[in-house]
Amino acid sequence: MNNKRINRISEEVRKTISNIVQNELKDPRIPSITSISHVEVTNDLSFAKVYVSVLGDDYDRDEAVEGLNSAKGFIKKELAHRVKLRAMPELIFIKDDSIEKAMELDKLIEEVNRKND
Repeated sequence: MNNKRINRISEEVRKTISNIVQNELKDPRIPSITSISHVEVTNDLSFAKVYVSVLGDDYDRDEAVEGLNSAKGFIKKELAHRVKLRAMPELIFIKDDSIEKAMELDKLIEEVNRKND
């Protein structure tokens, strides 16, 4: 399948899952500051890697991914209602710690800049 179409599908899936997580899931393991940072759908639409970003420590991230995995059936059903695809991909939730890494890098850059002044 064409790469441009896969990217459009991935972005639409990301927006829809993000909306479902923010507005419809009531699992206490999923904090309100949970965001879906990126989705990668395979070319044959059989799998979608959903990268989940949670502000907090590793325990909070693990709990959020566990909560999302337990709600996977509900999320997939809602996704099927909202996004019309030939085949609905199997969702794979993955912890995304890129925000924390960016914050650490920013802190290190600040320290270097202070030392140089």
